[in-house]
Amino acid sequence: MDLSLLLGFAGLCVLLALTPGPDTFLVLRFSLGGTRAGLAAAVGSATGSLLWALAVAAGLATLLEQSAEAYRVVKIAGGLYLLWLGVRALIRRGRGVGDVDGAYGVRPAAAMRAGLFSNVLNPKVGLFFVAIVPQFLPGHDVTLGATLLLGAIFAAIGFVYFALIAVAAGKAMGWLRRPRVEKTIDRGSAGIIATLGVSTLVSAAR
Repeated sequence: MDLSLLLGFAGLCVLLALTPGPDTFLVLRFSLGGTRAGLAAAVGSATGSLLWALAVAAGLATLLEQSAEAYRVVKIAGGLYLLWLGVRALIRRGRGVGDVDGAYGVRPAAAMRAGLFSNVLNPKVGLFFVAIVPQFLPGHDVTLGATLLLGAIFAAIGFVYFALIAVAAGKAMGWLRRPRVEKTIDRGSAGIIATLGVSTLVSAAR
């Protein structure tokens, strides 16, 4: 593959990574429970990107582009998942970040699963690979190897960005754990995640 195409694709991935989305807020939220949890969520999100790349190579994501019903089903599933994550966090009362269990716990496995599902249930990631990736392939030929290479670049850049968020949050843990700050970020991130879920469901119902 042409180096200039790879560099151009990498630059586009950087711009997309810097655009806040569900994965960004999930990583930030888990990072409140520790850097390891934030990094685990980042790994889950990156793994989801690789799965989408594999799905595109197999032709599955093209189905989402061509079938409005299939796209709507995936979108509804993703919206419900985000809404569940956000509401679950919002209804918790009187518990600090360090005491959170389950989807918002400091357990790396739980954080990784949340990052993975958030990415996999986001059809926009699949459509990105369908619409954008072929533009960076030689002759627009969607082969397994070339698609996975671009998927790996996309996943790696996303992971590095999310890892920086997790590490930065970990370094600032003393400040972030101040009761007022912790409560604001905890409720704010949960509210944003729930809102993203609702907006996804609304757009799917149109």
